[in-house]
Parts: sequence; C-alpha cells; structure tokens
Amino acid sequence: AHENRGLQSQPPPEEQNYGATAAHVRQRPFVSVSRNGPAQRDYLIAAVLCYANLINFMDWFIVPGTLIDIQKYFELSDGGTGLLQTVFILCYMLAAPIFGYLGDRYNRKIILGAGIFFWSVVTLGSSFISESHYWIFFLSRGLVGIGTASYSTIAPTIIADLFEEGRRTTMLSIFYIFIPVGSGLGYVLAAGMADVTGDWHWAFRITPCMGGLALVLVILLVPHRTQRRTAAHRALSISGTIRVAAERPDVHRTAKTTWCQDVISLAKNRSFVWSSLGLTAMAFVTGALGMWVPLFLYRAQVVQGIVPPCLQESCNSSNSIIFGGITIGAGILGVVAGAEAARRLRKINNKADPLVCATSMCISALCLYIALMVAQTNILSTFIFIAFGELFLSVNWAVVTDILLYVVTPRQQSTAIALQILVSHLLGDASSPYLIGIISNAIQAKNAHSFQWNFWSMQYSFIVCAFVGVFGGGFFLLTSFYIEEDRKEAEQ
Repeated sequence: AHENRGLQSQPPPEEQNYGATAAHVRQRPFVSVSRNGPAQRDYLIAAVLCYANLINFMDWFIVPGTLIDIQKYFELSDGGTGLLQTVFILCYMLAAPIFGYLGDRYNRKIILGAGIFFWSVVTLGSSFISESHYWIFFLSRGLVGIGTASYSTIAPTIIADLFEEGRRTTMLSIFYIFIPVGSGLGYVLAAGMADVTGDWHWAFRITPCMGGLALVLVILLVPHRTQRRTAAHRALSISGTIRVAAERPDVHRTAKTTWCQDVISLAKNRSFVWSSLGLTAMAFVTGALGMWVPLFLYRAQVVQGIVPPCLQESCNSSNSIIFGGITIGAGILGVVAGAEAARRLRKINNKADPLVCATSMCISALCLYIALMVAQTNILSTFIFIAFGELFLSVNWAVVTDILLYVVTPRQQSTAIALQILVSHLLGDASSPYLIGIISNAIQAKNAHSFQWNFWSMQYSFIVCAFVGVFGGGFFLLTSFYIEEDRKEAEQ
C-alpha cells in the first residue's frame, strides 16, 4: 500500500520496477505531492535497516577494540596491524561497485539478506583462528568486508525510497547515527568481552547472533519491491508542489543505461566529485582515529606512568571502552546537529549543505591537532579534544549522503553510492590505518627502541590526519560552487 503514496499520479503497473529504477512522472510541468505521511510499516522497515547498520559497524570496529591483544597475539608490528584493517576496507570497497550495479538492477532485499548472512558466518568463524594462522584471520576480515559492502551500498537507497524530502533527511540522519553508535559499541563490546572472559576471541561471537536476528527481520519485513520516489520528492518546495521539466518526446526518462555510461555521467557531475573527495578526507581521518586512538592513548599513559606496559595476556582495555563511549555520544550529537543545522540553513542559503560540511571539517582538524599536542602531558584534555574532533566529523555523515541524493538522478543513485564508497575507502580509511602504521614503523626504526619513541612515532604519524582534514574542508567548499547548478540538472 505504501507504494501508492507520493505522487498523485502513478505510472501503470507494467512500468514500475524494483531496484533503483526511477519513478515515472507524467508529462506536465507541475506535479503535486501528497502530504499524507508514511505508513507505520515504512518506519518499521527503516528501524530494521538501522538495526542492521548498527551490527554492520560493530563488526567494523571489533578489531580496533581489542587491537593491543590482537597485535600481541599474532606478534604484529604497527604496519602489519594497520594492514589488518586495510585488507578489510579494500575488500569492502572493491565489492561495493558490484553490489551497486546489482542494486540498481535486481532485487535489493535478496542482496541485503545474503550479505548479512555471509558476514555473520565469517565473523563467527574468525573467532576460532589460532595464532599460527594469522593469514586466515586477515582473509576472514577481507571476506567480512565483502559482506558488509552489500549492505552499505543498498540500504540508504531503500530508506530514500520510503520517505519524501523532509522526512528523508531525518530518516537518513537516524540511519547514519548508527555509524558512530555501532562503531562505539564495537569498541565497548570487544573490550568488555575481553575483560569478562579474559579472551578477545569472544568479542567475535556476539555480533553473528545479532546478525541472525537482523536477517530474520529483513526477510519478514523488507518488501521485495520498492518504488523509487526520490525523483519527485527531491524538488519538493515549501508550497507542496514540485517542478518537473516536461519530458522531451524523443527521450524515455527511465531508459536503461550501461554501467560505464552511468560512471561517465557521474564523473561530469562536479558536486558529486568534490563532495566525494570531501568524504574521502573524512574517511581518512575517521579510519586512522578508529584504528589507532586506543593504542595511542595507551602509549601516552605508559609514558606518563599512568598505566604499566602491557605484559600480561589480557591487556587493559579501558581506553577502548572510553573511546567507544566518546564515539557514541559525539556521533549521535554530531549527526543530529549536522542534519538540523543543514535543515535550518537551507532556508536562507541554497549552498548550506556543503558549507556546513566544510566548516565542520576544519574545526575537527584543529581539535585533533590540539589533542595530539597535549597527549603527553594531559590525558584528560586529549580525551576532550578527541571528543570534539569526532563530534564535528560526525556532523557531515547524513548531510553528505543527502547531497548525493539530490545532485544525482535516481536511476544512478546506487551506482553513485557504490563509486563514492570505492573512492572514499580507497584513498581514505583503506589507506590511513596502514599509512599511519608504516610511518610509525619508519620513525621507530631510526630511533632507539623505547616507550617514549613508541609514543612519539604514533603522535608524529597522526599529524597527517589534521592536514587531511583541512583539505577535506576545501573540497566541500568547492562543492558549494557547483551544487545549485547540479541540483537543477538532476531535477530535469
């Protein structure tokens, strides 16, 4: 029944499709949009997708949550430890375009369910790997990345289909709140299970059970067919009508295009390109922080004499728990504040979205730089500035996705999300954990081995993130120069 809301005039049934096929609009310049609210079932579907997104990002950050134990268990250097997360992200991003292509053309419910089942089974299996088979552990993280790619690529487009513009931004904000919440809970779960059981492997046995419940809910509640509605809702005005350019008689609006044609079209979309590079800078900083902050804080505390060096089998995991809490709190507040700020500022400035992102990125970079500088002398100040840095990073998550949804035509949205995932992870959080580890290794190799240089090597490596954050702010500023033009073009 929910597919009958939205446009007052709907296409004949034979023209409707599932996947990312755009909704047809009759050939007239103005089309009214129904003000009827979404059905309760739509909110229930969105809740299921948010729950699965929570599990998705918990799996991402189980490894960083027990990083000290894993590093010692497999006897890994900083570079090797960073490579562990890099393998995960590389497989994730390489699989994303494939699932984006499938999501634009085939049943998204089946793809979602298969992905959840696959990553849950592999995560469970990775908890039984012995220290002599570290390469299997690396392989398992890569396979988990492939499974999670199917979800991250497709789930946002389903939520976008269910709600019109005002509610769509709100629901996407809620959906993306579960990125920091899931990330933080990943740290808390991993550290908590390691403390309770004395064995970090148990952290990898909880999320598969949660994934099983998510799979059942997806099968029962998510519809097989979801009609694209964002084509019309993207241009919703205050008066409740939308302006749609009259279709040329010689062009069929939903004509199928090849994947290469979609990519070429997206490469010419300057708002999409610059906002994707801004997201890449966000991913770089987020990936480095997510992987290394607990270890960095531990080394700072060792240098200050707050905690002893970790020599026992199970290391102190309090930093992971605290950082997880910071990630949850700063993430929720940042996503909500970012969405609300963008919503209010759009009323007075059509370029509000990229300007909000540019400002928050620069402030985040400053906070992170200050956190690095005070870490050796004041650990409390370090936590505070890291919290503010994460807060301003989180401001952008929902806003960046909303930019994509209104500057890209509906039939290309899954492909656009997949390409954005590919680029942002390839140059972002797939690279940053390994790069930070390699720089740390290089600094340690040139100096005497000591706890002091272990800390300094990580501190100097992290400074790269502050500069990348400033570049990210510049990319979002460039987005603001083209966003109005690209939005109007997408509406036609």
